[in-house]
Amino acid sequence: MTDQAPLLVIAAGGTGGHMFPAQALAEVMLHRGWRVKLSTDARGARYTGGFPHTVEVEEIASATFARGGPLAKLIAPFRILSGVVGATLKMMKEKPAAVVGFGGYPTIPALAAARLLRKPSMIHEQNGVLGKVNTFFSTRVNRVACGTWPTNLPDGVEGVHVGNPVRASVLERANAPYISPGDYPMSILVIGGSQGARILSDVVPPAIAALPMEMLRNIRVSHQARDEDGERVAQFYADHDIDADVQPFFRDVPRRMSEAQLVISRSGASSVADISMIGRPSILIPYAAATGDHQSSNARGLVDAGAAILIPEKRLEIEALSQQIATVIENPEGSSKMARAAFSCALPDAPKTLADLVEELAGMRAET
Repeated sequence: MTDQAPLLVIAAGGTGGHMFPAQALAEVMLHRGWRVKLSTDARGARYTGGFPHTVEVEEIASATFARGGPLAKLIAPFRILSGVVGATLKMMKEKPAAVVGFGGYPTIPALAAARLLRKPSMIHEQNGVLGKVNTFFSTRVNRVACGTWPTNLPDGVEGVHVGNPVRASVLERANAPYISPGDYPMSILVIGGSQGARILSDVVPPAIAALPMEMLRNIRVSHQARDEDGERVAQFYADHDIDADVQPFFRDVPRRMSEAQLVISRSGASSVADISMIGRPSILIPYAAATGDHQSSNARGLVDAGAAILIPEKRLEIEALSQQIATVIENPEGSSKMARAAFSCALPDAPKTLADLVEELAGMRAET
């Protein structure tokens, strides 16, 4: 790859929901001979371990109005403005062929700079409801790519359905053979996302502990819990003699998911895409505070296909969850059908489709 190769600037906020599809696009564009630069903040930088090493990662000045005290909210516009100025100066020098934002406040500097310099730009919205930043930029970019369809878009904005691209490590395990539950070691994967995961740490461990002993003795749990919850979650499992691996972040989620008989998860767009691509039965608990209840919309495809059980957060109780877990584990034929139904919802070409759209945007591919 040379300095003459076209440059793509990808901007993404500091959650897995934004960073994982950004990584998926970066992988495809590098394979096509592009240079790729990632613009994110310190939170997002925590997710860059899986990005190809040739991706230049730049931490930019940004801020959110959603967190922090009055002083932090007062300073936020100045931090964002500083980020916009810095991004604009860099783009004037680097001359990217296209800029793609995946949502979150850290995307503001790159997208604003692209707007100021009239660079071809696009946003990708993972959910069925646009986030605040993507809503603002939806009328200020050249294209709006949608991961969930239909997506609720502002008047006058047309979206292109591309699906939610998954990382290469997930694609490698697409439709992985599913070992249905039985009288042998089984795995349950619990992933909660970076927001609103505490309720899963409160309810899931006792729900698993309430399973019949003949079932429980075969179960191993991989539970992703926030730092502040990890110690007590691990201690609960240990006190109940449950074989569990509790970590704040699993870097090998695709492997753990492919080995699981059941996934218990929030229904963030990236999680739903991974579950669909690998093809696993799931119990989905949408994050109640999500904008526009978009996590319920994200889950709808899997639920309607018979691949997932949806439990609204307000109805998430230990006994009810335990019964649903048992329903999947006790029914090998039904769980196998759920796994097949999950993969039927997958869009394996989403990374390629999004990359095609980027190249069209940059004028390097004939529009189809």
